[in-house]
Amino acid sequence: MTAHTLSRNDTSIVGRWWWTVDKWLIAAVTGLLLIGIYLTFAADPPAAGRIGADTYHFVKRQLTFLPLAVIVMFLISLLSPLGVRRFAAVGFAITFVLMLLTLVMGAEVKGARRWIYLGPLSLQPSEFIKPFLAVTAAWMFSEDRMKENFPGKIFAIGLLFATISVLLSQPDVGMTLVCSAVWSAQFFMAGLPMYWVILFVIIGMGGFVGAYMLLPHVTSRVDRFLDPTTGDSYQVTQAMLAFQQGGLFGRGPGEGRVKEALPDAHTDFIFAVAGEEFGIFLCLAIVALFTFLVLRSLTRAMKEENLFVLLATGGLTVQFGLQAMINMASSLRMMPTKGMTLPFISYGGSSLLALGVGMGMIFALTRRRRDAEGLSA
Repeated sequence: MTAHTLSRNDTSIVGRWWWTVDKWLIAAVTGLLLIGIYLTFAADPPAAGRIGADTYHFVKRQLTFLPLAVIVMFLISLLSPLGVRRFAAVGFAITFVLMLLTLVMGAEVKGARRWIYLGPLSLQPSEFIKPFLAVTAAWMFSEDRMKENFPGKIFAIGLLFATISVLLSQPDVGMTLVCSAVWSAQFFMAGLPMYWVILFVIIGMGGFVGAYMLLPHVTSRVDRFLDPTTGDSYQVTQAMLAFQQGGLFGRGPGEGRVKEALPDAHTDFIFAVAGEEFGIFLCLAIVALFTFLVLRSLTRAMKEENLFVLLATGGLTVQFGLQAMINMASSLRMMPTKGMTLPFISYGGSSLLALGVGMGMIFALTRRRRDAEGLSA
């Protein structure tokens, strides 16, 4: 890139993007991606060996999706707030249809229908519904506040219930909880009355109790969390062993052994691989990167006068931070296990692309803009 390209007077699309995007956010995401690349080489080969595939089967697949995710992130970050809003609305509609298709033609994996197979490729539409729902709901909430007699809250409630109805039909309780939590956070930021807060807390508690009573896999996970002797807690036990063996400084790059016996070391429990090979210092570095990214995004959002940008950025950020917290807490036996990836680090093509979509929208919404470049841009 030439000096001219980086000049503040450059009026090209890329030039304007470079001087308006938050470079600290880019640095944090880059750090997570680099850590993810290393841990991909550390954790994925043993997983490939367990299914009889080529040693670098999962590595090759992940490194194929990685540049695609970066390109998607960059292209979306070029959008104006109005462009982000339109993109999310169309994306939500398409993704919702794909989620409905999983109930009809989706492959059943471990008792759930969440995937659509397109030849050698597989797609999990519910990964994409999270960022699209957050932005579309933010649009409805902001319109409700800005336009008199516009039933934005009603539309937002309809979007949420339509989404969780399909998610529970798959079933995917964890994704349901994440979408509901993000939506509730946005409702709170939009200034809902206190009686709505009480109502949502009651509904949430009722939903959790209902899931525990009616869904066997939820019952099993909660019971095993409360009392590991009540069922198979092998993976969590192995993950805790990895942290213990890693200690402060870790066993060294490539020297981890627990990953060879941990079936989901490359996905749900990759945080344990980091703990064993590099110890608590890499784990703390990962936590610090996630924390910085969340706080930086929220700080930028709080400076916004545009309500849509505030709610959309806040929702996307809460979703990102909550997903990271759930993954790490599950690995540390701080909560029942949930098949949720560690953002930008765990293996998973759909997850990586969906995270690229969400982070691209955060980049776009947190760019420095003139007043004229708001929703009228």
